[in-house]
Amino acid sequence: MPDKLTAMIFDIQSYSVHDGPGCRTNVFFVGCPLQCRWCANPESWKMKKHLMFSERSCKWDQGCTACRDACPNDSLHFDENGKPVLNWAICNECETIECVKSCAANSLKQCVRFLTVDDLVKILKRDFSNWGSDGGVTFTGGEPLLQHEYLYEVLRKCHALQMHTAIETSGYAAEDVFLKIFSELDFAFIDVKNMDDELHRWGTGVSNQQILSNIAALVHSGWRGRLVLRQPTIHGYNDSTENAKRVIDFMNQLGLYEINLLRFHRMGGTKWEQLGKTYEYADHGDMSDERMLELQELYLDNDIACYIGDDTPF
Repeated sequence: MPDKLTAMIFDIQSYSVHDGPGCRTNVFFVGCPLQCRWCANPESWKMKKHLMFSERSCKWDQGCTACRDACPNDSLHFDENGKPVLNWAICNECETIECVKSCAANSLKQCVRFLTVDDLVKILKRDFSNWGSDGGVTFTGGEPLLQHEYLYEVLRKCHALQMHTAIETSGYAAEDVFLKIFSELDFAFIDVKNMDDELHRWGTGVSNQQILSNIAALVHSGWRGRLVLRQPTIHGYNDSTENAKRVIDFMNQLGLYEINLLRFHRMGGTKWEQLGKTYEYADHGDMSDERMLELQELYLDNDIACYIGDDTPF
């Protein structure tokens, strides 16, 4: 039965104002077929429970050793200064993550929550009165399309309750799944990270062909929602004039007229550290104000509304 479907969620944020019209609740799904080198939410990649360790919130410097004997796999040790050290080769394969129960400071934490359809709808109903007339729920991640059966049932219940629905997606999914989910959506951001297939593969791990094909299929389907393409804009990767012109040609062919250029940021950098990963974009990728405005002008000169950062009008 649909109400027994369970999803893996890594965060739910109320009172968001940048991810769709009005005040919104953002639901972050676990799992992503892409593994972007600059990803701000790397904790979303794995479709399983997994561990994060925040050294900054750890109380080791106050003599705390509560987690000393908490790991049954002997992957947590203390160095000569008394600081916890994790063996990530073991921790990344752990299924139980028992150590989190020992940490009052929440420096050891499990990334995943398991919610049924009714669990999530109950949370959204709680937030409903705070959204105002223009608000709603935005499904993001990770990639929400990976858990499409669950998402579809949630969307159906949202619309039965007159909730506005939006998605932030890479667009990477089978076409039938993609169109089925969009049949229950009112608004969408779809990422177009690079028009060059080889560079797209380098940056994300997957081809862009399915994504571009899905966008075209959506337009041709007659979908009546509002679509804004989105590009995380990264110096040296996709900020070239050539790439912008290819995006413009693609949009013109489909009659699309809105794009949001997000300036590269490192707000997810600490998450890479907390997952025991090396953040490749720790020292490059920054975009200047001048270049962002140049790219915006290029789109505007081609009759495409181009919004920088959080300036998307809703």
